[in-house]
Amino acid sequence: MLAFTFPGQGSQRPGMGRPWVDHESWELVDEASEVAGRDVGALLLDADADELRDTRNAQLTTFVSSLMVLDAVERLGIEASFCAGHSLGEYTALAATGALGFEEGVSLVCERAAAMHDAGNAREGTMAAVLGLDDDQVDVACNLADAEVWVANFNAPGQVVIAGSPAGVEAAGKHAKDLGAKRVMALQVSGAFHTAFMAPARERLREAIAAADIRDAEIPVVSNVDAKPHDRGHEWITLLSAQLASPVRWKHGLQTLASLGVTEFAELGPGGVLTGMAKRSVDGARTVSVATPEDLDKLVEWLHGGITPAQHIEGEHLFAVERLVVSPAAGIFTPLAVDSGSLIEVGAVIGHVGEHEVRSPFRGILQSFIAVDTERVTSRQPIAWLRTG
Repeated sequence: MLAFTFPGQGSQRPGMGRPWVDHESWELVDEASEVAGRDVGALLLDADADELRDTRNAQLTTFVSSLMVLDAVERLGIEASFCAGHSLGEYTALAATGALGFEEGVSLVCERAAAMHDAGNAREGTMAAVLGLDDDQVDVACNLADAEVWVANFNAPGQVVIAGSPAGVEAAGKHAKDLGAKRVMALQVSGAFHTAFMAPARERLREAIAAADIRDAEIPVVSNVDAKPHDRGHEWITLLSAQLASPVRWKHGLQTLASLGVTEFAELGPGGVLTGMAKRSVDGARTVSVATPEDLDKLVEWLHGGITPAQHIEGEHLFAVERLVVSPAAGIFTPLAVDSGSLIEVGAVIGHVGEHEVRSPFRGILQSFIAVDTERVTSRQPIAWLRTG
């Protein structure tokens, strides 16, 4: 199964919108500008690194650019079975599933960014990445600091972010090195995000979240707060509020996705940092990062690049000469009258999922249908398998 992941603040880059100006999905930028009352296009095209580092600009541009990438991906007919987003990216994931409308999402992200910006100004805070130390030991380092510093992000094995007062982060960083950390790296941020320092922002945002009309969705989103999948809109009122002052359990969320059968992780949006985290957190994960229109072809090739040889389907091991045909969407599967042993050409239609045609990206001999007639399937669920050798 496939999961879409969406980056958070810090992934923004100067000029990241330039490759998309002539793409159909750029229309989302104009819509976002109207909702936000700001020229989002100018930020995506002309803002320098310092301007984009402002929390209010970083969150808005990352949210919009990630959804622009998603729009382009969906135009190819590619859908995911699960979504997840890192910090701000959780709002993108909710918009991607339809749980949060685009306009509501833009407004909510603007309010979130403003609240966090003001909270950061009201109480000086900073963050640092601790590399090469176990989670528990990083927590010990924070306790030894005997100051206002906490674990803020569990990103991947050996990659944890701490946050708090400048003095607290410095002290915890020294203790982390004493405990064996390979490196402690200061992050260029304007506040101690995902800690108690964000409590004022949480209070300010709670009412806006409740008014955002977050809906139920067919595609679950794995939460940063509890690392569990959620598809009920009312649950997100509490989860999004708690997220501001709680650590991001990203590593745990990736492992949850793996336990649910996800083997493919496509990061949609600027940067590419989540791709590395998935590789480090999930054994055997197949990953891809999509940030520009040129990456769309790479995504299609990646999706059609075969399966893990050890994958087990109906008692048979699928080796290098065997390939899965997967569903292009969620819905009711209806197979065509194609017998096992028939030769299937590239692009041949072998059935339908709702109104979507199920086409084979491979040439080979049909071994069997995995999905049965009238079965409700999810996007990327295996439909049939072919022998191509």
